[in-house]
Amino acid sequence: MKLSGLSIQELHTKLVAREFSAVELADDCIARIEKTDHDMHAFVHYNFDGARSQAAAIDAQIARGDTLPALAGIPCAVKENIVVEGLRSTASSKILEQYVAPYDAYVIEKLKSNGAVMVGKTNMDEFAMGSSTENSAFFPTKNPTDPSRVPGGSSGGSAAAVAAHYAVYALGSDTGGSIRQPASLCGVVGLKPTYGAVSRSGLMAMASSLDQIGPLARTVEDARIVFDAIRGYDEKDATSVEARVRNSERDIRNLRIGIPKEYFGEGIDPSVRAVIETTLAALEKEGCTLTEVSLPHTPYAISAYYIIMPAEVSSNLARYDGMKYGYSTHGRSTHDALQDIYVRSRTEGFGREVKRRIMLGTYVLSAGYYDAYYKKAQQVRTKIVEDFSNAFNTVDVIATSTTPTTAFRFGEKTEDPLSMYLEDVFTVPVNLAGIPAISVPCGVVNGLPVGMQFIAPWFAEERLFHAGALCEKVRGTTDKTNA
Repeated sequence: MKLSGLSIQELHTKLVAREFSAVELADDCIARIEKTDHDMHAFVHYNFDGARSQAAAIDAQIARGDTLPALAGIPCAVKENIVVEGLRSTASSKILEQYVAPYDAYVIEKLKSNGAVMVGKTNMDEFAMGSSTENSAFFPTKNPTDPSRVPGGSSGGSAAAVAAHYAVYALGSDTGGSIRQPASLCGVVGLKPTYGAVSRSGLMAMASSLDQIGPLARTVEDARIVFDAIRGYDEKDATSVEARVRNSERDIRNLRIGIPKEYFGEGIDPSVRAVIETTLAALEKEGCTLTEVSLPHTPYAISAYYIIMPAEVSSNLARYDGMKYGYSTHGRSTHDALQDIYVRSRTEGFGREVKRRIMLGTYVLSAGYYDAYYKKAQQVRTKIVEDFSNAFNTVDVIATSTTPTTAFRFGEKTEDPLSMYLEDVFTVPVNLAGIPAISVPCGVVNGLPVGMQFIAPWFAEERLFHAGALCEKVRGTTDKTNA
């Protein structure tokens, strides 16, 4: 049995037909993990016994003739900042190294009710702060396409797990591109849903007005199935909404695709741009209409994001003070002052990038600087929302490159934070606006995957699935880059 090339629906059909058992399917993934993940490092923690137990329960249901959800028995992986009861959930940080979650995140409850088989928790940039997974407190994750290169971040472990066939799909979180960027660099599909469409309950907060949980998968249809399973209103999340996903009013072949001129200028690698333009030309031959649109405040998005996000990081991570839970220096000395415990616990428990963002966020929120920085950034955010709203008056979706470059080598950007931050230049505006977007593989440059990003209006995920499916059609729903 080979998982390669099999979709969720195909696996579901074969499971129900008893061509193999759920335990055999889980064991197939586990065997792949045991063979190569000691070098790939997609996972921080394994859940092999739990996965086999979950799979055995599905086999019992099949034996009884029960009707199964599409995800029943399908192996998956979960990002390390999404809590799963009884499993360690560290956010890849030393400050939470020993934390075992006492409850399930809402999305985990939804997956468990759908019979998911969880093989493990995936590596990430510490507290989701990074674009390469090099900021993990434990180890970097390698890109399955080229192990000398990064898988992207912060959901790099989840993207690598799907690309390496360790899991059929995975959950990630996206604050400024952390699902779509690694999906692009690893050659898989990554969906960032509309803000509020998927509950954040049980997701360790980074920047609460930007964070969103979403799926990574090998096909657009698989991403759709996972999204349908995890979306919905949750009373434990005040930002969660009960909204029906809007269907596209247009036939898939007649999509009006907006091409934002601000995304195709300076900064994008010419080879990546050529792949995107070739795909757009193929979509036009399929009957799509390509229209140039303008998102004039795009140049200010990165600046606004790196004020708003650190401000929220500073507030959210204040809870890790060495007293309530997590890593603490308390008790080392009977003469410890409270301030000393705070300072030493946070200094030793947090990594360099996390401390950088906490300090930046504290600064922009401080007296005398709030209006000059944070308030101004929120005003820019409003303008970015208006840009997208105006564009969607004339087009159904917007198409861009997901990333300006292909996967870069380890260490290439670690000493230049600004260079690393610019990896998210095409993804950040989506989070600021709270709209949905998907990254779909559309070609390769020197053997490295390139992703096409489609952006849609609020709660119009269905348009993304239509556009993504058409992109797969014109380029081929391949795993060639990861074969």
